[in-house]
Amino acid sequence: MADEPDFDTQAFRDFEQAGWQNLGESYHAVTRDSTRHAAEHLLDTVDAGPGKRLLDIACGPGYSAGLAVERGAAADGIDFAASMVAEARRAYPRAQFREGDAEDLPFEDATFDAAVCAFGMLHFARPEQAAAEAHRVLKPGGRYAFTVWCTPDRVETFKIFRGAVETHGTMDVPLPPGPPMFRFSDPAECHSLLAGAGFDGIGVNEIAITRRTTPERLVEGLAGATVRTRALIEAQTPAARARIYADILERGQAMAKNGVLTLSMPAVLATARRNEGAY
Repeated sequence: MADEPDFDTQAFRDFEQAGWQNLGESYHAVTRDSTRHAAEHLLDTVDAGPGKRLLDIACGPGYSAGLAVERGAAADGIDFAASMVAEARRAYPRAQFREGDAEDLPFEDATFDAAVCAFGMLHFARPEQAAAEAHRVLKPGGRYAFTVWCTPDRVETFKIFRGAVETHGTMDVPLPPGPPMFRFSDPAECHSLLAGAGFDGIGVNEIAITRRTTPERLVEGLAGATVRTRALIEAQTPAARARIYADILERGQAMAKNGVLTLSMPAVLATARRNEGAY
């Protein structure tokens, strides 16, 4: 049994859900290259293809489910933000999308051949419960895989952003307490999570992801970034926020070649299997 979180899980969930409600289109504009790249790795890992039914958990704009359908699989996506579900339905009409909670999936036991979660684990109040639910809805022998970002010192987008905030503002702002955002950047934490949920055949690897953008779009993208990132920016004073934006632009321009930024964004990919004898 996992330890009880030392924060108000409902308050954190409400904060995340409210924040994501208006980010569907803008988040897609910011993440479509990097998160789609991760989705391809996830689908390769769980062998998504003809004859398979896949669940895309915390589907966001629907990349994994949509790409799975293109590979010949049947795919469902679920997300607790209506804006994300609407964006996913618009972009990938051949997949099925619905609103729902990753920690309480609205599916029967042993429904899916595979399940994936692209960067959703960072946003769950109870990741142990989310992993247990993924295990429950998989058929025996079904594969599960999720991605999370590596630590911010290695992900250039985070490094630029945090450097600017630490220089011109403050990281100490009144956000609802939540789980450590980079907990699962540690492979040992991934192993522990998956084993605790009943999975076997666990493997954790690092994958290379690249984001191509411009310095100007890097700054503009903060408005469509993750809920905690946007809340951190909005909590700064107007003067500090202006200096942060200017610093990010300057850092981006210094790194750009011919006006284009190519940012390294390595991620952790964890995979596991539901035991053949598990029911």
